[in-house]
Amino acid sequence: MTDLSAPLAMNRGPAWSNRMALAPLTNLQSNPDGTLHDDEYRWLLHRAAGGFALVMTCAAHVSPAGQAFPGQLGICDDSQLPGLTRLADGLRAAGAVSSVQLQHGGRRADTQLSGRPVVAPWDDPAKGATALTTEQVEVVVQDFVDAAVRAQTAGFDGVEIHGAHGYLVAQFLDARHNHRSDRYGGSADNRFRIVHEIISGIRAATSTDFQLGLRLSPERYGIVLDEAVALAADVLADGSLDYLDMSLWDAFKEPYEDQHRGRRLIDHFTTLPRGSTRLGVAGKIVDAQGARQCLEWGADFVLIGTAGILHHDFPRQVIADPHYRALPQPVSSEHLVGESVGPRFLDYLSTNWDDFVA
Repeated sequence: MTDLSAPLAMNRGPAWSNRMALAPLTNLQSNPDGTLHDDEYRWLLHRAAGGFALVMTCAAHVSPAGQAFPGQLGICDDSQLPGLTRLADGLRAAGAVSSVQLQHGGRRADTQLSGRPVVAPWDDPAKGATALTTEQVEVVVQDFVDAAVRAQTAGFDGVEIHGAHGYLVAQFLDARHNHRSDRYGGSADNRFRIVHEIISGIRAATSTDFQLGLRLSPERYGIVLDEAVALAADVLADGSLDYLDMSLWDAFKEPYEDQHRGRRLIDHFTTLPRGSTRLGVAGKIVDAQGARQCLEWGADFVLIGTAGILHHDFPRQVIADPHYRALPQPVSSEHLVGESVGPRFLDYLSTNWDDFVA
């Protein structure tokens, strides 16, 4: 299937209207207490109106200690429910399937924002982080489950577990540093355990039509490709997920590791048995040709980041024009403001990405 406009049925919940999802994107536009701000609402609603089949929030912290960014959306307290409900209602009215990405910063959390100690799978003096006890890991698992229930209560169609990019769940996968002696460290099976427990906990606590996804990074952050493939194979075969979201950084490249050169990174995942679990990929997909190529290589859908910032209607444009390509960067701040990028998001893009804003 290479038709980007084709609907995508899921095991649970509503079918997606096409094969393009908005990637979860840090934008710093929420209120200091994690409640929804109008700027974040406008940013996401504009993407739903632009034709993204799935619109996912930024990484939303599942506990106060997990906050990693200023202006980060929260899903750790019922006081955040009114804004979350408003967002879920708005996305549904605009025609998109909706999801909250669930995240805990771990050693990348910011104690100055949270007022809480920084925690991680291991002691990390450089980050001021203290190793979680076994009981505290169990609490973290429950925090993810409770956040998923909160998302369902707010009316979202599903959630995605953030197991990528070096945040807490990915930190447990880090073979270099996670040498815990309990059931959450050491062997690959033990390091994978938190992922499986969060998945099974959410599946048990939410309804049968609630969609559940997982984002993984196959490289960097102490992740070795063979282990990433093994974990992906496990969760694809298990059937508890509706989709696996592989954040490849570049969907067209070869792996970093020398022993895996000569084969595209994406191929390590598209060739895995997946049953009816859907597989999505993200990374430098900025035009219609690249998006179609990912489907030709075996992905079920693509997640759009940069191009979704540049163009709220990227899916609509791609479906209408098989040669469509996002604007080259940098772009003017005026263009981004017209695309519902609010002041704090614009400042973040200007400050952290040297080639985004002219």
